[in-house]
Amino acid sequence: MSLHQQKKAWVVSVNMGYGHERAAFGLEDLAYGDIITANDYPGIPESEKKQWQASRKLYEQVSRLQPLPFIGPMAFGLMDRFQRIPDFYPRRDLSRTTLQLGQIYRSIHNGLGKHLVEKLSKRKLPFVSTFFLPAFAAEVYGYPDDIYIVTCDTDISRAWVPIDPKKSRIKYFASNGRVVERLKLYGVREENIFLTGFPLPKGNIGGPNATIAKTDLAARICNLDPNGIFIKKYADILQKELGPQLCNFEKKHPLTLTFTVGGAGAQHKLGIELMKSLKTRILRGEFRLNLEAGTRKNLADEFKKAAIDLGLKKTLEKTLHIHWYADRPTYFRSFAKTLRTTDILWTKPSELSFYCGLGLPIIMAPPIGSQEDFNKKWLETVNAGTTQLDPKYVNEWLFDWINSGGLARFAWNGYIEAPTHGAYRIDNVVTGEKMDLAELPLIV
Repeated sequence: MSLHQQKKAWVVSVNMGYGHERAAFGLEDLAYGDIITANDYPGIPESEKKQWQASRKLYEQVSRLQPLPFIGPMAFGLMDRFQRIPDFYPRRDLSRTTLQLGQIYRSIHNGLGKHLVEKLSKRKLPFVSTFFLPAFAAEVYGYPDDIYIVTCDTDISRAWVPIDPKKSRIKYFASNGRVVERLKLYGVREENIFLTGFPLPKGNIGGPNATIAKTDLAARICNLDPNGIFIKKYADILQKELGPQLCNFEKKHPLTLTFTVGGAGAQHKLGIELMKSLKTRILRGEFRLNLEAGTRKNLADEFKKAAIDLGLKKTLEKTLHIHWYADRPTYFRSFAKTLRTTDILWTKPSELSFYCGLGLPIIMAPPIGSQEDFNKKWLETVNAGTTQLDPKYVNEWLFDWINSGGLARFAWNGYIEAPTHGAYRIDNVVTGEKMDLAELPLIV
């Protein structure tokens, strides 16, 4: 095997929502060949594909029902019970298996994932998965190299850990300190846990010194603090970290808010509310709104129709951008590029919560599911995001937050407190090539 191959890995994901694939996208430099989608790769047996499709379809249908009164919360609550994350305190042994885990392993023993494991075993490389099931299958079917799982939220359910964690050889890349401690409660051996942070895209970071993230943050803080309230108070530390020319440059983009819809398409109506409330500012050209529909063209069409109905047609591709993409790799790549000129990210507290580590202040839409409740708490703990107020009046309260320097403070806190170099730390472990990075504190 060539030296080039030795420094690569199989990077495996699933296309259920966006979270697992977004984590894999952050590891694209590590991947040998293309990132592999475990539930939709070339040659996948039809029987396996149908099993995966059934579970994905159920999740997305129930997620889209969630905003509906009565029936939505009831349906989602029933599904969410199976993946519920138990209270952390009091600390106790949580290694006992669950019904959900038993069902997962029955599916694996019935052949789910076997074909993929046998296919990848022909070329011995580390197996890095952003979803637990492919990693479990790799262990069951005797994959011949190291097996890793990348966690995608700020806390995880018991389903992420094998039935017998003490005997398992699976290793974990933990997205934060709480996940490290949670894995221990689930019975994972400490030597199999690496605190790395979530793998943010390297194109938004710029190496160990975060040169790109710093450049973008400097421009962002200037947009977010037009009255200089935050900048004046922390001028010395800001200039030391971001450079002496802070705000002494020509603005490269107008104040920009990016609203993104999750993979299941829930909460897309919120994007229309934002257009309504921010209409005057968008028409004046003083504010730019990006509406990200992901790979759902129907949602992009709905956004565009609403924009035309609101009299915003002439602003399209100027101060109002509606984006959708034909495939997921194109979406992740383009979205990462969009974030470089984004000042505020509005999203439900999904895996995108970790993007505060790039210095992006986050406005949180209502969480969907147990894991997003924990993501919300974590964002509030690092003081990098806040819950949305009534979207009908966003044209008022958002600019109060901006004029007071509040969102600039969130941007700075996220950059300082949240992990930024997760992708690089994962590279360090998998390839053995050590890049000089600061050790992460165990913030829970």
